[in-house]
Amino acid sequence: MTAAGTSRSTTPASREGWLPILALAMREVFELMLACSLEVPGVPPQEEGLNITALVGLAGHLCGVLSLRCSAKSAAHMASRMLGTDPDNAGPEMWDAVGEICNMVAGTFKNKISGLGDGCLLSVPTVISGTDYNAHSMVSDNLQAAFLFEGEPIILSLEIHG
Repeated sequence: MTAAGTSRSTTPASREGWLPILALAMREVFELMLACSLEVPGVPPQEEGLNITALVGLAGHLCGVLSLRCSAKSAAHMASRMLGTDPDNAGPEMWDAVGEICNMVAGTFKNKISGLGDGCLLSVPTVISGTDYNAHSMVSDNLQAAFLFEGEPIILSLEIHG
């Protein structure tokens, strides 16, 4: 069920229409876990400064990687909202928070697609800090959505293999 109470049913083979479902999953997780709404930027945000990347692998009926990229400031605010602490004191908890949010978005997304809930497994989240890296994967589709969290950009991507 979606937040509006309507059912979503999309087969794993029909990927058109998945981007709105992915965006909905992101909004629902932020509303539930962080008690906040995400905004959609009017123009594509600058990706400079997005130095925290969380990755969750998907295997089974859907193979790919879900990633969430944000700034350290956004990560600290996520941890602050999840743990009820001051963002300035977030420390290593910010990596855990971003990883958990990414994991929850992946789980929420796969449960909204008919046939993926039980037919797709998620990896443990991996979080990378820094920007000096290159990721290479065999992608057949890449779905990407941008959001603003407390005025800061967040990029959500689903790279689908095969």
